[in-house]
Amino acid sequence: MKNPFRYFKTSPEVIRLAVMMYVRFPLSLRNVEDLLHERGIDICHETVRFWWNRFGPMFASEIRKRRADKLRAWPQWQWHLDEMFVKINGETHYLWRAVDHEGEVLEAYVTKRRHRQAALKFLRKAMKRYGQPSTIVTDRLKSYRAAMKQLGNEGSQEVGRWLNNRAENSHLPLRRRERAMLRFRRMRSLQLFASVHSSVSNHFNLERHLNQRDRFKESRTAALAEWRQLAA
Repeated sequence: MKNPFRYFKTSPEVIRLAVMMYVRFPLSLRNVEDLLHERGIDICHETVRFWWNRFGPMFASEIRKRRADKLRAWPQWQWHLDEMFVKINGETHYLWRAVDHEGEVLEAYVTKRRHRQAALKFLRKAMKRYGQPSTIVTDRLKSYRAAMKQLGNEGSQEVGRWLNNRAENSHLPLRRRERAMLRFRRMRSLQLFASVHSSVSNHFNLERHLNQRDRFKESRTAALAEWRQLAA
C-alpha cells in the first residue's frame, strides 16, 4: 500500500490531529486553525478543510472495516433505527441512522423521502455490512414495517414508547456538529460527514460513565494510539 502522506510536507501526526479535532469535537475550521497555532503549527483553515476531505473518509473506512469484522463475528442482538430531520438549503432531508445496543452508530444514510424504498435500501445496506440482528427497535413510521415485511423479518421489529431512546440520544453529537458547521449545504456533504463522524465517534466511545477512572484512562490511551496508526 502506498503512503497516502507522501506528497505532503506536513507530518502525518499533525494531519491526524487536525482531522481528529475537527471531526470529534464541535469545532469550526477556524477554531482548529487557532488551536493548532497555539501549538506552533501555522496553517490556514482551508488546509484543515482539505485534510479533512482527503483523509477523513480514509480514516473512517479503516476504523469501520476493523469494527465490522469484529461485529460480524458475533451475533447481532439488537439494533435501534431512527431518522433525523436535516435542512439542506431550506429543504427537509432525512438522515437514517442505525445504532446497536451499546450505542455505537452502525450506518448513516441520507435520503430526500421517508418512504418504503428509502427504508429498504437503508436496511439492506446495514445488514450487508453487519449481518442481521435478532431484534430491531423502531418508531411508529410505517416505512420500517413495510421494508422489513419485504425482507422477511417483520417479526423481529419492536415498537413502543421510550424503547428507542438510545437512537434518539445518539443524534445529539451530530446535532452539535451541525450547529458548529452552520448546517449542511449539500446531500453529498451531509452523507460524507455523517459517515466519518459516526466512525470517529465509535472509535472514541469509551463509556466514561460505566468504567472506573483507571480503566477509562487505559481505554483512552489505547484509542489514541490506534488513531495515530491509521493509514501508517
